[in-house]
Amino acid sequence: MTEKELMKLQNGSDVRGIALEGVEGEAVNLRPEAANLIAAAFVKFLAKKLGKAAGELKIAVGHDSRLSATSLKEAALQGILAEGAQAFDCRMASTPAMFMSIVFPETQMDGSIMITASHLPFNRNGLKFFTADGGLEKENIIELLQTAAGLEERSADLGLAKPLALIDIYAASLCEKIRQGINSSDNYEKPLSGMHIVVDAGNGAGGFFAGKVLAELGADTSGSLYLEPDGSFPNHIPNPENQAAMDAIKGAVLASRADLGIIFDTDVDRMSAVLPDGQQISRNALIAMMAAILAPDYPGSTIITDSVTSDELADFLENKLQLKHHRYMRGYKNVINECIRLNKAGTVSPLAIETSGHGALSENYYLDDGAYLAVKLLIAAAKARQEDKVLADLVADLKHPAEEKEYRLKIKGVEDFRSYGKNVLAEFEKRAKAQGIQMAVPSYEGIRLVFPGEGWVLLRMSLHDPNMPMNMESQQAGGCAKLTEKVKALVEGFEHLDISVLDL
Repeated sequence: MTEKELMKLQNGSDVRGIALEGVEGEAVNLRPEAANLIAAAFVKFLAKKLGKAAGELKIAVGHDSRLSATSLKEAALQGILAEGAQAFDCRMASTPAMFMSIVFPETQMDGSIMITASHLPFNRNGLKFFTADGGLEKENIIELLQTAAGLEERSADLGLAKPLALIDIYAASLCEKIRQGINSSDNYEKPLSGMHIVVDAGNGAGGFFAGKVLAELGADTSGSLYLEPDGSFPNHIPNPENQAAMDAIKGAVLASRADLGIIFDTDVDRMSAVLPDGQQISRNALIAMMAAILAPDYPGSTIITDSVTSDELADFLENKLQLKHHRYMRGYKNVINECIRLNKAGTVSPLAIETSGHGALSENYYLDDGAYLAVKLLIAAAKARQEDKVLADLVADLKHPAEEKEYRLKIKGVEDFRSYGKNVLAEFEKRAKAQGIQMAVPSYEGIRLVFPGEGWVLLRMSLHDPNMPMNMESQQAGGCAKLTEKVKALVEGFEHLDISVLDL
């Protein structure tokens, strides 16, 4: 494959592409050959980083339930073996488990690869890479792809790849964390006995959590949904941000009269939850819940979120929990890296979390791990139950905006859309200042306009695509339409910016 073809697979700090036919206008560009070359390049990257010979390296490969997973995995394993490294086939796994293969004393991998495209449609797939330092950065992915372009596809005996039941090791570690966290004197081994908890895995890789964690700890998991892996995703998008997905787990909780519902995305690095009355613990509510759980252990600490969190969440964090809110920028790697930076600088920050459900704790290797978030919720739920309280008490004082809205303003006919978007933001800010509109300071991403008593509007650049998302929240019913009218004039007149979605 050419470097140009391979570079098209770079997507932030991951590799992603179209792996299957089946969607009109989307030609396959992530073939087994690409996985083979990129995996071989990862061996070279690790050898250089760790100062080891290829033959000394141990690299694990796992995948989610996608239909293209097996062919890509086999090609990646052959690429690793052909370079002389030891390859371990973890089969179905989760993204967090693949990182933990480096940490677990019984595995101690030098690096790992997860084959996944998160919540994207069935025809997509990708590769995520881990070292002991965590996930690779964007510049590392570019280096991998450039190295891969100079290699030739090679085959190897797949029988040399060693099987590794990683998800069993990972699940056992989660069970022990829950046992230790609850520390029940009555029933240490089965601390979730008497609790009814349902799981919606969306036919992704998260079905193990119901049987290997919850049931193992004594919970009743009857009523759980879509635990069987199926890469065609026949029931709903495996994405906690998808309303149909949240409606499914809400329905399961209410129908089963469960104590808690947990929903994962495809590769289990994100989660959301539903309380017994159907209340959704997602987006701002999930951030608030996790912060409330952590607050007693990290008093006065800093919670890092992405840029689209609500003013009501900031008020809850700062005035109810007495924490500091650092509203940063979108992108799970961005919030995680900021959390690492602050802690290194001496500012205690236990949590980096996006409204998408990506949440990373400093106590858990800064790993965005949906199952670990679920562990923290389960411990809190069990402790609340022991005290005749409920999880909802933790976020009882959290207020919510009356409305929220997101528009995506497309940038058309411009090759360097990032520079164009930067110029739009500069003019947007200039126009807002001329009208005397307040702005949130500091703003680490885009321009956030503040309308006291009404709400806010944020215009920013998309992380990867030629469009400019405009997010807004209103404190009043019908307020988003009014906010749209107020800001529409601020984005008019740009030749290559399509604002037709703002027409009410």
